[in-house]
Amino acid sequence: TSAVTIIDPFQNYLDALKACFDFDQLRKFGSSGFSILFDGMHGAGGKFAQRVLVEELGLPESSLMRSNPLPDFGNCHPDPNLTYASELVKKMGLTSDGSADSSIDASTLPMLGAANDGDGDRNLIAGAGFFVTPSDSMALICDNYEAIPQFAASGLNGVARSMPSSAALDVVAEARNIPCFVTPTGWKFFGNLMSSKESFDGKDYTPFVCGEESFGTGSDHVREKDGLWAVLAWMSILSKANEGVSEGEALVGVKEIVEKHWGRYGRHFYCRYDYEGVDSDAANQVMDSIRDNLVNGDASTVASGDENIKFVDAVEFSYTDPVDGSETSKQGLILNFELGPSGDPARVVFRLSGTGSAGATIRMYLEQFEKDTSKHGISAPVALKDLADEALRLVQMEKTTGREAPTVIT
Repeated sequence: TSAVTIIDPFQNYLDALKACFDFDQLRKFGSSGFSILFDGMHGAGGKFAQRVLVEELGLPESSLMRSNPLPDFGNCHPDPNLTYASELVKKMGLTSDGSADSSIDASTLPMLGAANDGDGDRNLIAGAGFFVTPSDSMALICDNYEAIPQFAASGLNGVARSMPSSAALDVVAEARNIPCFVTPTGWKFFGNLMSSKESFDGKDYTPFVCGEESFGTGSDHVREKDGLWAVLAWMSILSKANEGVSEGEALVGVKEIVEKHWGRYGRHFYCRYDYEGVDSDAANQVMDSIRDNLVNGDASTVASGDENIKFVDAVEFSYTDPVDGSETSKQGLILNFELGPSGDPARVVFRLSGTGSAGATIRMYLEQFEKDTSKHGISAPVALKDLADEALRLVQMEKTTGREAPTVIT
């Protein structure tokens, strides 16, 4: 015979979150002018948001949208990005590319906007008229770990990001003297790092924060992506930033926190182009051409199409796991550039996924570092357009695939 044990996932999850965050302080902050709009995207996370944000923290029901789970997700795609969370994006005073809608008064908007995906493990973070990229979100959580009780006492012993994510996290980790790892895409690589001591008798990297550019953020509290955890981390950061603000004064918002961060560390402009449903042979031809001509070729012979964007070199990313020694190869093609006249670095990553009879998806990740604060307000797609055009020219994307534009930009 077998025994079936009935558990309450809500209570178990709530207990895990209460071990990470100060619910009394968040409840107090929630009643002092803070407001949030949470988009459950009709996924599984909606009911948990109801329990945590409304029932536990006392926020109004109006803080939630699309938080009733539906089998078909309300005939929508439950992916928390600028494209598929368009209703939330609009309500947060943003345009489809993540820039502020100048026709909307930001003071009338919620202080924090957030979305979960279908199973509640990924997240989108935005402020009033201000979008936070997943890579920046990770970096901000790392830099403000003192605001999160889970990390405040002992600090962080490790952080990690997937290789296609921006280096914003690396810069903070170096300044904070926190071990930082760059892994292939896939949560199992983070799992090894979090289990280093208990499973491999190695170094203890916990407490630990990790994430991917695909809107996934997590820590060692459940050792997986956790969308609501990221939301409470940001609520904690906002609460800490507003300590000492007198009643009646304007609260410090997401925009102010991120811009102050950029002022200290510089901004890593970032976005991703997805070319979906590309003919598999053509997609493989693009990748093979990059390997043959750029990775294995002579960089000095590569002609530039833009005098302000110098091609430096190209490498194929591989990873040796520092915990178990396993090796993972062919994890993405990285094109490195130098921007003139500043000499700031930039890179473009190409990865292939979903090859098969239905075609393939070519993902192009664009990253460009900018120290000049006067340029930090430019929208990422605009700032990265010249870099994108140069990379697409080098790899002959349109000629090889017939695609004049990406399917989705996030």
